[in-house]
Amino acid sequence: MKRCTDSLEACALGALIFALVTAGCSDSREDVRVTLCKDMVITQLAPAQSVTWKEAKTETRGYEYAAAKLQFSTPSGEGQAVCYYNYNTVDETALTISDPLSAYSTSPFKMTLNGETLSRPALAQAIKNAMLKQGREFLDYFKK
Repeated sequence: MKRCTDSLEACALGALIFALVTAGCSDSREDVRVTLCKDMVITQLAPAQSVTWKEAKTETRGYEYAAAKLQFSTPSGEGQAVCYYNYNTVDETALTISDPLSAYSTSPFKMTLNGETLSRPALAQAIKNAMLKQGREFLDYFKK
């Protein structure tokens, strides 16, 4: 197996592949929980509605949960959504200390959309639809 010190070309190729793959991400600084919550909102609203994001913030409640709180507007008015994520780690590590959200699940256990809590089946369907949307976007990016 070649190492980067053995071949500058292999290193350059690896760096290029990494850059292309990560370029497909919409906003690499945005937490995956926020991105998933946004996509869940989009799939829950009427498909023709465009969504403008006004605010996206996260907060943690210790060992209870983390919440991704979104405020948005659509042609039909203002809206808000909150996705809740369970605490999901056994030990505190350097990663959880440097990135506290990494201690929480990446799939929500609860979602409210404009004050209404989604039922468990509706939540499962919203997660599925958001994941399918993300998958289609990923494939579309590489088809270009």
